[in-house]
Amino acid sequence: MTSPHTELPQPQIHSLRRIAVLTSGGDAPGMNAAIRAVVRAATFQGIEVVGVRRGFSGLHRGDMRLLGPRDVANIIQRGGTMLLTARSTTWRTPEGRARGAQHLKDWNVDALVVIGGDGSFHGGYFLEQEHGIKVVGLPGTIDNDLYGTDHTIGYFTAVETALHAVDKLRDTAASHERVFVIEVMGRHAGHIALDVAVAGGAEEVFLPEDEKDIADLLTSLKHSEARGKSSSIIIVAEGYPGGGQGVADAISRETGVDTRLTVLGHIQRGGSPVSSDRVLASRLGEAAVSALIAGQSGVMVGRTSNGITYTPFQETWEKRKDVSRDLYRCAKMLSI
Repeated sequence: MTSPHTELPQPQIHSLRRIAVLTSGGDAPGMNAAIRAVVRAATFQGIEVVGVRRGFSGLHRGDMRLLGPRDVANIIQRGGTMLLTARSTTWRTPEGRARGAQHLKDWNVDALVVIGGDGSFHGGYFLEQEHGIKVVGLPGTIDNDLYGTDHTIGYFTAVETALHAVDKLRDTAASHERVFVIEVMGRHAGHIALDVAVAGGAEEVFLPEDEKDIADLLTSLKHSEARGKSSSIIIVAEGYPGGGQGVADAISRETGVDTRLTVLGHIQRGGSPVSSDRVLASRLGEAAVSALIAGQSGVMVGRTSNGITYTPFQETWEKRKDVSRDLYRCAKMLSI
C-alpha cells in the first residue's frame, strides 16, 4: 500500500528582492503568527524581509532590521507583537510619510506589508499614493470590523478571553443574586459583544449598531424578577451610547436591583492566540506575500467563505461590516 504523496510547492519567478513588514495600531493576538508567516513565506520565495519596529512611528525614524526564519521561531504562540506597535501623529503629515518612504528606499525595500486596522491601512494607502511603494494589508484587530474579510486576526482570541470572564462573573452574579453589566471592547462594532452574549447565555446585549431604548431591558428585568429569576448578565459593547456605565446606572436607578459593572478593557487584547487566530494569521501572511508577487497593491488580504480575497484599502473603511442579524435575533430568542 503506497502512502499519499504531495509535491512541495516551488518558488515563483518574480522581481521582488526585499519586502518590509510592520504592525500598527492596537495589538491583537495572532500578529506574531502573521509576522512569522510573512517572513517564512517570503524567504521560501527568495525574498528578504525587513522588520519595522513600532509601526509607522518606527518607519519614520528608520527603526528597522533584517529578519530571517530563525528570528521568528517560537513566536506563533505568543500574544502581542514582536515588532512592537505605536500610533504615530507624524505619519499623518506628508513630511512624515516622505521620510518613512525614504527609509524604505534606503533599505532597497520593494514593498510593505502592514498588519493592523483601518487606521493602519490609511497610512499604507497614502504611502502608496504619494510615493508609489507597493503596500498590502493584513486585518489585525480584535474588533472584527473590517469590510472584506469574515474574521480579523485576534478576534477569536478576544471573544474567548471575554467569554471566560463572563463565565466566572455569572457564578458571582448567581451567588449574590445580582445583575452584572459587562462591558467588552468594540468602539464602533458589536461583533465581540454579540458572540460573547450568545456563547455566555446573556440576558441582553447592547451594540453600537442598534441604539435601542433601554426601557425594554428594564421591563424585562422586572418581569424576570417576578418569575423568580434572581441574577442576570448584560453584555454591552463599549461603543454603545453611555457604555456599560450608562446601562448599569439606568438599571440601578429605575429598578433598584443590585447591579455591578465590570469593564474588561485591554485584557481582551492579550494572551496566547487560540488556534483559529494562528491558522488565519498564517494563511493570510502567506497570502500577502503571494499577492505582492502577483503584483497586487493597495489592498487588504482577507478570507471569506469564498477563499482569499483582495479588498481595496478605501473599501475597508468606506463600506460597513454589519453584525450578524440572524445571530442578533437568536440572542433575543434565547434570552427569555
